[in-house]
Amino acid sequence: MRICIRFLLVVLIAISIAGCSATPVTEQKINGVSFVSSKDTLMQSHIDPILNVGVSHAAVMPFAFVRDKNHPELQFNSERQWFGERYTGVKQYIEALHQNNIKVMVKPHIWIWRGVFTGDMQMDSEADWELFEKSYEDYILLYAALAEETHAELFCLGTELYNFTKERPEFWVSLIQKVRQVYSGNLTYAENWDKVDKVTFWGALDFIGVDAYFPVTDEATPTVVKAKEGWEPHKNLLISLSRKHNRPVLFTEFGYRSADYAGKEPWVSDRHNGKMNAKAQANLYEAVFETFWGEDWFAGGFVWKWFHNHERAIQEENNRFTPQGKEAEQVLKKWSKQDVK
Repeated sequence: MRICIRFLLVVLIAISIAGCSATPVTEQKINGVSFVSSKDTLMQSHIDPILNVGVSHAAVMPFAFVRDKNHPELQFNSERQWFGERYTGVKQYIEALHQNNIKVMVKPHIWIWRGVFTGDMQMDSEADWELFEKSYEDYILLYAALAEETHAELFCLGTELYNFTKERPEFWVSLIQKVRQVYSGNLTYAENWDKVDKVTFWGALDFIGVDAYFPVTDEATPTVVKAKEGWEPHKNLLISLSRKHNRPVLFTEFGYRSADYAGKEPWVSDRHNGKMNAKAQANLYEAVFETFWGEDWFAGGFVWKWFHNHERAIQEENNRFTPQGKEAEQVLKKWSKQDVK
C-alpha cells in the first residue's frame, strides 16, 4: 500500500507540473548538430562550417565523470577536463554560437570509465542513491543556471539514464521542479530509443527527447525506400507517444556511421577498421528527413556528431558517425536550407 501511495503521489505531482507547462509551438524544424567538446576555445573558423550547412541549432555538452556504474559520486567542472566539457568552456561555446544566430541546447552527459552504458547505472544502497542524487542535482542545476544566464533555448535534464529514472522517480519529479525555478526555457530529457516509451515524466517536460538509434535495415547499403520502410513501426510508436503525452518529439540525437550495415545496430560506436560506406550513411540520413521532417508532431533533431576542427575532420577518411566531408553532409545541408514547418 505504501508503494502504491508513493507512486500515486509522483504521478499527481508530475500532472501538476505538466499543467503549468504549455506545449511549445515549433514554428520551424530544429536542424541541429551535436557539437563535440574539445580542449580548445571555440573560434569563428570552427563555426563557419556549420553556418555553411545552414543548421539552426547546436547541442553543447558538458560532461561529468564517474568511475563505474555503481559509484555514487560524479566529478564535474574540473580543471582536469577539456575546456569545452566544463563550465567556462560551455559558456564560451554558447556565447560564440549565439553571436552567429545559432540556437543552443545545453545537454549534460555522464561518462563512465571504459565507456560503460549509462543506462545501466545502479547504486548498491539507499545511502549511495542519495549521495549520487545530490551529486547529480548539483551538476544539473549548475548548468541549468548557466543555460538561463546565457539564454540557451533548450536544456536537457540528462542523457540515457533509464535505470536512474526507473528506480528514483520522485527524485526526477523534484529535479524538474527545481530546474524550472532557475531556467525559463524549454526542457527535455534524452532517453535511449529502446526505453523512450517507459519514461514516466514526459508530460512534465516540453519535448519528448529521443536518442533515435532505432534499427531500420539489415542491408549493407540500404536504399532510402528500404530504410523508410524500416522506420514505420518506430514512427508509429513515436506518434502514439506524442499523442499520449501531448508533447512533440525531438530527436536529441540521431545519426549513422559511414559504414556497411549502419542501419542494423546504429548505436554501435566502437572503433573498427572496416571500410567507409558514405552512400549507406547518406541514404539513412535521407530516410530520416523524408520520414519525419514533414510531421507536425515532430520538432526536429540533432545530428550525432560534429567536430569543431572541420578541416581535420574532412581530411580523415573514416567510418565514424560524423557527416563532415561526406555525402551525408550534403543531405543535412539540403534539408537545413529548406523551410519545412
